[in-house]
Amino acid sequence: MTSTTAPPTPTADDRRRQVAVTAAEVFCVLGTLVGLGVLGTRVEESSGGALSADATLLAPAGPAFSIWTPIYLGLLGYTVWQWLPEQATDTRHRRTGWLAAASMVLNALWLLVTQQGWLWASVVVIGALVAVLGVLVARLTDRPSYGNAESVLVDGTFGLYLGWVCVAVAANVTAVLVASGADLGSAGNRLAALVVLAAVAAVGVLLARRMRGRWSVALAASWGLAWLAWGRLADEPASVVVALGAVAAAAVVLGATARAHARLST
Repeated sequence: MTSTTAPPTPTADDRRRQVAVTAAEVFCVLGTLVGLGVLGTRVEESSGGALSADATLLAPAGPAFSIWTPIYLGLLGYTVWQWLPEQATDTRHRRTGWLAAASMVLNALWLLVTQQGWLWASVVVIGALVAVLGVLVARLTDRPSYGNAESVLVDGTFGLYLGWVCVAVAANVTAVLVASGADLGSAGNRLAALVVLAAVAAVGVLLARRMRGRWSVALAASWGLAWLAWGRLADEPASVVVALGAVAAAAVVLGATARAHARLST
């Protein structure tokens, strides 16, 4: 006869965490429906168009936002995954579950505050979101996943989430400043955009080093930067210089991630 060991019995804290993640996922879905225009105004049309793809030099082109499809599907899958008996008491879930719930709540909250045109509040919310995701992915990195399914569903989802938000926060802050009347002139605006892109690249390098070269983070950030570059070449406001800066930033992030992987393999 083959004996199997039953998973540990979930504690009350485990159950509270699972319920909180599920409630956060429901709230996130509702916020997404608002942002898509099903229950409210589409993001690009809210806040007076300040967050549209042609509002600033650092706004990614529209197709960039398709990355939310795998992220949202991943969050839904994660919500189901964390209810499996063997996952309820898993150390990684205990260390990251509340952070995952917070990230979903913050995402929905961002969509809701932009509906109201509260642009400075959106900066606070997205700043909190990138901080929460940074801690979450760092904790995932501290303890390796237990299989390919978990690597894709948990590590992959939150890696994409973090990488995209690193680009989104730069675009968000820029949009708020422009909407508030900040204008350094044509040359000054382009120079400022390049400085911000350099900062995004620096953050990407830091994440590659601290998080052992997570490709999900690097690919999501590079995706956003690539579409930002395309937006500056194919849409207004046009700027070849900013487009080249975005491509260079993406190359730096990908290169740093590749080097981090190379160091791990030696």
